[in-house]
Amino acid sequence: MNFEPSQERALIRSTAEEVAAEYGPEHWREKERKGEFSEAFWDELAEAGFHGLLIPEEYGGAGMGMQEMGLAMETLCAEGCGMAGTWYLVLTAGMAAVGIREHGTEEQKETYLPDIADGKRNFSIGITEPDAGTNTLNAATRAEKDGDEYVINGQKAWITYSDRADNMVLVTRTTPREDVNRGTDGISLFIIDMDSPGIDVSPIPKHGINYSKSCEVFFEDVRVPKENLLGTEDDGWWALVDTLNPERIGFAAAGTGIGKLAANTAIQYANDREVFDAPIGSHQAVSFPITKAYARMEAAALMREKAAWLYDRGEECGYETNVAKATAVEAGIEAVKQSMQAFGGWGYAEEYDVERWWREINLTRLAPVSQQMAYNHIAQQLGFPKSY
Repeated sequence: MNFEPSQERALIRSTAEEVAAEYGPEHWREKERKGEFSEAFWDELAEAGFHGLLIPEEYGGAGMGMQEMGLAMETLCAEGCGMAGTWYLVLTAGMAAVGIREHGTEEQKETYLPDIADGKRNFSIGITEPDAGTNTLNAATRAEKDGDEYVINGQKAWITYSDRADNMVLVTRTTPREDVNRGTDGISLFIIDMDSPGIDVSPIPKHGINYSKSCEVFFEDVRVPKENLLGTEDDGWWALVDTLNPERIGFAAAGTGIGKLAANTAIQYANDREVFDAPIGSHQAVSFPITKAYARMEAAALMREKAAWLYDRGEECGYETNVAKATAVEAGIEAVKQSMQAFGGWGYAEEYDVERWWREINLTRLAPVSQQMAYNHIAQQLGFPKSY
């Protein structure tokens, strides 16, 4: 790894700072309060070229990698966007773009990648199910072949953007689990048009990040042309894995980005707020907890860089992405917690935003993989027996 900042990385950082300055905490406070998607921010990300970072140049993208995407995400989050800095990029520009780039047919690449790069097409990712949760191998959504089409029936839950997405990358079973030798066999991915008959979308009321909706999605006899199969029938598990590592890298960027945003905001407050004739930041009981969390975030960001570097080189990186995600989340949560404490009672007030960042960062404990499952994977790599 080379820590000397390249021209490209410097430009990504400065561009992200400019975007975040325009769409800062006040913007997201208002969007959260109204439950509105920020179309203007989405379009601004396209103008900045961030939707196309992972897309090859021949399809209108920048041809870069997860190192650059992680930098863009963390900078957007840390400079004022909070979770939106990752949330508006991770699904379409991250997971869908990577899945189609790596496993799509030439026709699929030509159809979808230029539109993703231009910000003209939004994807949701249909993985989670009510009765499967993290155990995607137990997915019950079925796709059955019928001539030149597949007929899909099933249900997904917590599917972000499904209320407004043009398409979905949908995880299904094309062969029941009981009929395969390995649980990873029999999984297939499809690109779904969300205006297809038989799809019903129902938003789930939730604790935070209400500037986008997460929904239950029901599929009843949804017909999909065979050309929309992404990758190989019954062998979609490994194509899915290719999209999960970028998601974990993205959420690691969110953990450190939101944590740094809260910490920097609290540091400024701790310099300005005086009690007993001294800035509260002069007291180590205020400064040390934030400083310790910040140091942990810096270390977690380096692990994210390593995970992204391995991913961009096409090397195995499951261990590193889980370490990056787990450590970034814990450090970021501690940073936001201690930042809220530094504000005292005002930390609970909407106008200082830290309460919203607290709600946002706590999602990263649960998704895209829970902390427990991340540590299960890490423990197994260290030599402990498998626990699930």
